[in-house]
Amino acid sequence: MQSSNENNGFNLGTVFTRLAAVHPDRDCLVWGDKRWTYTQMLERSRRLASFLFDRGYGAHTERDQLQGHESGQDHLAIALYNSNQYLESMIGSYLARVAPFNVNYRYVGDELRYLFNDAKPKVLVYHAALAPVIAEIRGEVPSIEVYLQVADESGNALLDGALDYEEALALGSPDGPPVTPSPDDLYVLYTGGTTGMPKGVLWRQDDIYMNCMGGRKIGSWEAVTSYDDVERNAREGFGLKVMILPPLMHGAAQWSSFIMMGDGATLVLPAKPRSQDPVDVLRTIERERVNTFNCVGDAMLRPLLDELDRGDYDVSSLLAVANGGAPLTAALKARTAERLPSVIISDSVGSSETGAQMVSNAATGSQQGQFRPGPGAVVVSEDLDRLLVPGEDALGWLAQSGWVPLGYLGDQAKTAKTFPVIGAQRFAVPGDRARLLESGEIELLGRDSVTINSGGEKIFAEEVEGAIAGHPAVFDVVVTGRPSERWGSEVVAVVAFNPGASATREELSEWASHHIARYKLPKDVVVVDKIVRSPAGKADYRWAKEQVTKQ
Repeated sequence: MQSSNENNGFNLGTVFTRLAAVHPDRDCLVWGDKRWTYTQMLERSRRLASFLFDRGYGAHTERDQLQGHESGQDHLAIALYNSNQYLESMIGSYLARVAPFNVNYRYVGDELRYLFNDAKPKVLVYHAALAPVIAEIRGEVPSIEVYLQVADESGNALLDGALDYEEALALGSPDGPPVTPSPDDLYVLYTGGTTGMPKGVLWRQDDIYMNCMGGRKIGSWEAVTSYDDVERNAREGFGLKVMILPPLMHGAAQWSSFIMMGDGATLVLPAKPRSQDPVDVLRTIERERVNTFNCVGDAMLRPLLDELDRGDYDVSSLLAVANGGAPLTAALKARTAERLPSVIISDSVGSSETGAQMVSNAATGSQQGQFRPGPGAVVVSEDLDRLLVPGEDALGWLAQSGWVPLGYLGDQAKTAKTFPVIGAQRFAVPGDRARLLESGEIELLGRDSVTINSGGEKIFAEEVEGAIAGHPAVFDVVVTGRPSERWGSEVVAVVAFNPGASATREELSEWASHHIARYKLPKDVVVVDKIVRSPAGKADYRWAKEQVTKQ
């Protein structure tokens, strides 16, 4: 089936087509010394869409014939570092009614084997640097029929039977395929798998666009109602230069990119996309006169502040820093405000299953972990039978209603559990503990899967991390639980210190005791050279548990 009704919402491919019509000659993406206008990005995306369509890939079953955990489209896996090809693969897939999904480029063979056999992609787009690990498992993922290899500085040869990405684009028509993309087409985002196996979250494109990809302004929450609104917002936007620091395989980076393109922005990538080099990032900000950048937590922002203190950089063009995906501690917010006093710091909360939910705009936040909820962001009771009211002193679950996902790919049971119906309304409840305060703000306590039950008390890892992170000796910290005969589970902090610095458990506990109750303080501290995090900056709690249990 290659046609659909466009009048019941928004499709991301169509949205980008409209944006390109507004600013055809404006730079859409800058990467090192390379630049692509909106017109050029659209043509390249259309060529990929034509290539996919010509090989028979697209939508086979319309949404109204499917359950929430089912897909009626062919899937395309994107195993790429940040690059123009990443956005082209997304947009080109949308224009062909193919459903792309993100692949963690750090995954090894076993992880890729699991992911591909779960998602069953027909097409894989990958950087040549990843060719060796792709070669290891390609015989065990029978769904993949087309391998598109993107050349890079690795110099790795084209895999047997693979097609060079640029050659594939040359085969596709610049006019795009004879397809009308649908608002019901899927946006697929795989979770990070830092606390469990990755799961494919299925969104209608209209829902994800309206939730957090440009359909409404984060903070004011003003929503567009037509494609004419889309064009007007792009025409009237500030046309900022926005640096995308997190990997595009991370939902927050994809969402930020589409939001900012919707305001007519130019996206800027650091020259070195595989790892964050603070010198490269700051020189790029200086050269391109970047106005804002997005980051994911302390682990991504702290090295930039450290390098600013060491070097001489002109970052006077910066107006704002937008954080999402992992919390910024109050200590680092305060340091940022001191180092960059004219820069606005925004902190937002969301997840793969909820989209954007809450914001905090003050330079130092409200209180640590407290946010202003957006429309549909609520706290539901522990037994999922009602919504909590402001000031009710009860621990509940952070939830989202309205524009929420359809479900988890291929998993009906987890779909029913994570997306329950309360009253007559459907909610997304991915597992974050929260309280609804009398002020109407929501206090976010942390993901239940990393909560430590110690001596009958629930202790939230993120809360303890925030309390320890401000200590002058601490460079990075992650907190987890360890089995204990006395407590059942005891709190252990895994800490990496600043060069030449150190602190005892007693000193760290004394510092943290000014921010959290004493029963939450760590019973032990494990010192490591470096905290392992995802490329997006999120803590890897499985790794942390390994560190504390092997002691």
